[in-house]
Amino acid sequence: MRDPTNVLQQEAIGILGVNLIYTAFYELHTPESLLAGLAQDVVQERIEIDYIDLRGPAFEGWDRRSLLANLVCAGFAEAVFLPSKGSAVPPTEALYKKAVVLAPGYFGHGDTSHSQVHMRLLASAIQELQKELGESAEPPAGFFCLTASPLTPYEPKPEVPDLLRRVDALLAAGGDVLLFRQRELYHMKSLVNRYTQAPVRFVAGLSLIVRTFEDIYGNLEGRLLEALARLFAQNVRIYAYPMTATELSEKLNSISAAGWEWSETNGLVSATQLRRAPPLGHLFAYLLASNFLVPIQVPATLKADA
Repeated sequence: MRDPTNVLQQEAIGILGVNLIYTAFYELHTPESLLAGLAQDVVQERIEIDYIDLRGPAFEGWDRRSLLANLVCAGFAEAVFLPSKGSAVPPTEALYKKAVVLAPGYFGHGDTSHSQVHMRLLASAIQELQKELGESAEPPAGFFCLTASPLTPYEPKPEVPDLLRRVDALLAAGGDVLLFRQRELYHMKSLVNRYTQAPVRFVAGLSLIVRTFEDIYGNLEGRLLEALARLFAQNVRIYAYPMTATELSEKLNSISAAGWEWSETNGLVSATQLRRAPPLGHLFAYLLASNFLVPIQVPATLKADA
């Protein structure tokens, strides 16, 4: 509930209940029509819905994953959880009081080989966090993170079938997925911190880290500094995995990220080999020296898009 008072929250719940009854009789054509009926006179700013459970013969042919994805795309949910095993549950049940590793990316390749590379990278990050916590601590939870927002302001929003294609490839490989409404890492971190105060670690390729530095953040008064402050405010680090020099160059060209230089070792570039001219370079070096950016080792066969 997003309204500031109990009275307004009760009003919103009442409207939602009436909409639900009407929709059950007249709007059960598609997930989109169902959600549109629920939203009548209750805008997304008043209620957040991050899980729907449908039961009964009327829904036997429905794709539950599509319904959850539409919750995000329509703005009802900040994130939904799609598990590789078992039934879907609200994000709180997957995240509650757990140490978490988040692997954000586009994950455009749907083939098995790329999915397995992604799984190894996530497993490496989970092992790294387990070392931090100690072997006696409960194992961290790991999630692949996709976004329903375009990667750049110039691209259209991804369609639900495309999102589900990428989700399915990760689920088939055995990975659990969080689908977020917004693409910024600090938004992902804020959602996770609703449900856990344990350590949160991102695992990301260098190109995604560079994009984090190059984004404009026009919605924030403090721009990049405010975005980084929000991201690293509470026990958060980024595990930075290396990329091949060729792939890094291609990725940075695709996002028009100029001014970055690097050296390489056996064709691979690590976070410690990546440089940027001042003043931005000073900030990047500070995050490395302060252990907010943590270089990690990954399989030398790294060729996945992240």
